[in-house]
Amino acid sequence: MSTNTLHITVESTSDFFDAALADVRQLEADADLDDEYVLSLPDEQALERVLNAKNLTLLRTIADEQPESIREIARQVDRDVKNVSTALAELEELGLVRFEQDGRAKQPVVWYDHLEIDVSLSTLSGTSDTAPA
Repeated sequence: MSTNTLHITVESTSDFFDAALADVRQLEADADLDDEYVLSLPDEQALERVLNAKNLTLLRTIADEQPESIREIARQVDRDVKNVSTALAELEELGLVRFEQDGRAKQPVVWYDHLEIDVSLSTLSGTSDTAPA
């Protein structure tokens, strides 16, 4: 069974642009790029917004149940429709959910079935805030 993995990275804006520039150079040289989905987040706060328990439940429910509307997923997760709509709008803004219009209903969709998180533990300068003992 084939899986689609969304790679989530936390990186500075300059690191993001450096990686994007490297990808453009590879394309210009007719080199193949890795065929993967990548979401770059600017900081840990954005990562925390994505990975809170309620959002993960929404993402899992969309992947497993493929609800036909926001109202249906709200029922499935036993939450208020307005709260679910707000959460899904934020996830859409971050690039984790997209909506397909189906008549008057907006169907939430995820195109991946696995998340992979990449967070560097070292500081940008390579030094620690505390001295060794």
